[in-house]
Amino acid sequence: MKKVLVLYYSRSGNTEKMANAVVEGAKSINGIEVQLSYHVEPQELTGYNAILVGTPTYRKEIPVEYKNLFEAVTAQGINLKDKTGAVFGSYGWSGEATRLVQDIMQKVEMRVTEQPINAKYIPDQATLEACRSLGKRVSENLMNEA
Repeated sequence: MKKVLVLYYSRSGNTEKMANAVVEGAKSINGIEVQLSYHVEPQELTGYNAILVGTPTYRKEIPVEYKNLFEAVTAQGINLKDKTGAVFGSYGWSGEATRLVQDIMQKVEMRVTEQPINAKYIPDQATLEACRSLGKRVSENLMNEA
């Protein structure tokens, strides 16, 4: 069975709403196991075929928890090469965090084929639908892989 991790960080609940929509879309495809989590240990990432990260932007940065997670991945030599990655998140002023996490994913050689989804403040219905579609597309692509 293919496994998808939807990892998110949210203070205001906005990125959490997006994460729940991603999970809903990912679960709509049979044969996919979806885990929603607020925290994982670096070595746990190897147990997933796809890692979808929900990150808010705080002061033009990603949350320190994600910095620490991906630094540990690199420091411990954890191999995420060719795992599917995607990013979504909310922001209040600038919205850089999704791009920063996507850059990190690419540096650890994850396969990032989707553009980040961003919501300014509270995600509207169109943004939540885009999140559902993201989860569904990632799951469909995993099921179509050999």
